[in-house]
Amino acid sequence: MDGENETIRVLVADDHPVMRDGLRAAIESAADLAVVGEAVDGAEALARFRELLPDVILLDLQMPQMDGLQAIAAIRGEFPAARIVVLTTYPGDVRAKQALALGATAYLLKTSTRAEILGALRAAAAGRRVIASEVASEVASHAASEMLTPRELSVLGLVASGHSNKRIGELLCISEDTVKARLKNVLAKLGASDRTHAVTIALRRGFLAS
Repeated sequence: MDGENETIRVLVADDHPVMRDGLRAAIESAADLAVVGEAVDGAEALARFRELLPDVILLDLQMPQMDGLQAIAAIRGEFPAARIVVLTTYPGDVRAKQALALGATAYLLKTSTRAEILGALRAAAAGRRVIASEVASEVASHAASEMLTPRELSVLGLVASGHSNKRIGELLCISEDTVKARLKNVLAKLGASDRTHAVTIALRRGFLAS
């Protein structure tokens, strides 16, 4: 931030116009914050970040074209010092850990108050990490949990789409026994009682996008 100008310049990226309007109004109600641009998806967020070089970007995770996680990786890849505040509907620990590992500075839920969002923007601009308490609790409660492998996720994603074990095997070019073995691992790792329960847990924790 420019030492002569105390205003924190914010870029807002969200695919919902009403949400962007609300965030702009909230941010600009503060004397020390200003919205300098908006983006409707991850690709535009990256382009606008390059153009505007904001102090902070406020970013949704669920966006078309390039999603929020991809945008975080792309922005931090080009601008390692970028301050990124995630604002999402999803409290799942997996999505949060991915976002923070990719370089997000803060992780908030859309249930946050205006004061919490503005506080997180100020903290992020100063380089301080902020994580919503609900998300922090989720991360802590699953700290010792095993992550699902890409192969296990590929099977679980097809289960979520309603496919049988036989069809999953055909789609992934693996045997039905291999599908069953991977599902057994998934159930054990998630503490799920059956495949439907596994999908429910995976959606809640952020292994699968809803």
